[in-house]
Amino acid sequence: MGLTCESVGVNILKEKFNLQCNNELVIALAGNPNVGKSTVFNALTGLKQHTGNWPGKTVANARGCYIYKDRRFVLMDLPGTYSLLAHSVEEQVARDFICFARPHVTIVVTDATCLERNLNLVLQVMELTDNVVVCVNLMDEAKRKGISININALEKELGVPVVATVARKGQGLEELMKRVYNVATRIEKMKAKKIIYSEEVEKVVAKLVPRIDRILKGKMDPRWVALRLIDGDDSILDSIKEYIYDGKSSSGKSEVKNKNEWYGEV
Repeated sequence: MGLTCESVGVNILKEKFNLQCNNELVIALAGNPNVGKSTVFNALTGLKQHTGNWPGKTVANARGCYIYKDRRFVLMDLPGTYSLLAHSVEEQVARDFICFARPHVTIVVTDATCLERNLNLVLQVMELTDNVVVCVNLMDEAKRKGISININALEKELGVPVVATVARKGQGLEELMKRVYNVATRIEKMKAKKIIYSEEVEKVVAKLVPRIDRILKGKMDPRWVALRLIDGDDSILDSIKEYIYDGKSSSGKSEVKNKNEWYGEV
C-alpha cells in the first residue's frame, strides 16, 4: 500500500526536519504566497495541527494531520515561495524538504485567477518529483472574473493530477484527498512533464550529469543537480553535504571546497 516513513528516509525526517512519524504518509503543501495555501491546510487538518520553527531556521512551519481511508497523513505546510531557486531562506527550506525529506506527495496550491504565474513553481516541483498533485484554488474568484480553466486539459498537459477547489467553502477537498491518496499509495502512477531546455543548456547538462552521478551514486537525480549548478545555485552543494553526507563533502572532507569536483570542465 505505498511507501512509509521508513522508505522516505526516516533518519532525515527525524534528525533534520524534526518530524516523528510512524507509518504515516508525509505530504508537503507548497505554493506561492496568497493562493489560499493556509486555507487548504486548515481545512484539511482542522484543529489537529501545531506550529514551530524549521530546525536551525527562523522560518516558521505548521504541520498537521488528517485521516483518509483509514490512513493517517502528516501535512507539512511549506513556506510560501515563488520558486525553488533558493534565493531566500524560505525558498531553500521548501526546496530542501521536497528534495531531501522526499514526501510521498507534494500538493502545489495555485490561484485560479493568475494560474500562468503560479505554474512556474509547479514545473519546478515537477522537476524534483513525479509525485505531485496540483490544487487549483479560488475557482469561484476565477469564475467571477470570467476566467475559465479546463482542468482535464491541464492535467493531461502536466501529467499529474489537477484538482479544482474553493477551499474556504470546502469545495473540492474530498477529491483532493482522494487524488493525494491515490498518488501516495501508487494507485495512480505519475509521469510528470519534464522541461527540455535550449540546445546549449542541454549540452552542458549532458556533460555534467555523468560527473555528478559518479559523486552522488544514485542518491539524487543528477540532471536536477546539474540544472541547479547551471543556475549558479551553489547552495545545493551545502544542502547535499548537510542532508546526504551528514555535514561532510562527497569525498568525506569537512566541507566542499573544490567546486570543480562538481562542475568539471564545461
